[in-house]
Amino acid sequence: MKDLVSFIVESLVDHPEEVVVTEVRDRATTVIELAVAAPDMGRIIGKNGRVIDSIRTLMLVRAAKEGRRFELDLLEADELR
Repeated sequence: MKDLVSFIVESLVDHPEEVVVTEVRDRATTVIELAVAAPDMGRIIGKNGRVIDSIRTLMLVRAAKEGRRFELDLLEADELR
């Protein structure tokens, strides 16, 4: 799942070198933390949140195939440092 999110997001942003995707596993749910540069936040969120919702929908489809639950959290790259 981490690779899928990385691929999609790096294709959308102006600063792909600042994209950081981490995976935090729990028993039932895996949280994917996505951090991008501040200028790229708008590209990832999209108008009315459509882009981030689309990414979450793609994750939902893949998660159903794997029989797991995933969540996506969006952060600014500065928050991870």
